[in-house]
Amino acid sequence: MIRFEHVTKEYGKSGVKAVDDLNLLVERGKVFGFIGPNGAGKTTSIRLMTGILAPTSGRVLIGGMDMAKDPVDAKRMIGFVPDGHELYDRLTGLEYLRFLADIYGVEPERRKAHIEKYLALFELEQAAGDPIRSYSRGMKQKLTVIGALIHKPPVWVLDEPMVGLDPRAAHILKEEMRRHCDEGNTVFFSTHVLEVAEKLCDEIAIIDKGRVVAEGTLEELRSGETGTSLEQLFLEMTDAEVKAE
Repeated sequence: MIRFEHVTKEYGKSGVKAVDDLNLLVERGKVFGFIGPNGAGKTTSIRLMTGILAPTSGRVLIGGMDMAKDPVDAKRMIGFVPDGHELYDRLTGLEYLRFLADIYGVEPERRKAHIEKYLALFELEQAAGDPIRSYSRGMKQKLTVIGALIHKPPVWVLDEPMVGLDPRAAHILKEEMRRHCDEGNTVFFSTHVLEVAEKLCDEIAIIDKGRVVAEGTLEELRSGETGTSLEQLFLEMTDAEVKAE
């Protein structure tokens, strides 16, 4: 469903590689966790995946469609929750959701059902008519999630989606991620909360200095060391990269 083929992204004339020859395959039905230290290349990889950035070399495919050659169709397959709140503060929450439904061509009955369901789930019904600028950080995060999923995209791309959410909302989102994949879809998300990745993910990739240093199921990453936590594996693998320099 998601494929990176020898993707490299260099910034400026310095030739610094934020992403370095990234090869990655995320299949249907998987919750895929993407973890790494600050500055490892997680957000750059996600921006390449969603078409916000263009790779210096290589290509990204979503559902078999090349993001560079078929950007509109590829992007329609994605529901994207960025690591910041890219919202129109002067709109009300409801106006914002209707605006996104218009962009994606969601028919009236389907949009109504989606909006009502998720406003209730995330307890935003009472605030839906208020301007977004009056929302707390957590409320903005909930609205961003609802808006990203309004067109029922097969691929969810979530960059630190739990940040700002209260425990109940975080629990609901995790349940929705699992349900989405159980229906044959795909979730790709980055997180610094390793316990969440450990419990929720079918597969995990660890990225450091723009390169994937480990990938697979938790059992595969453990390489037979039963009981080793994802935190221990993460520290060992990223520390090994530092020592190898």
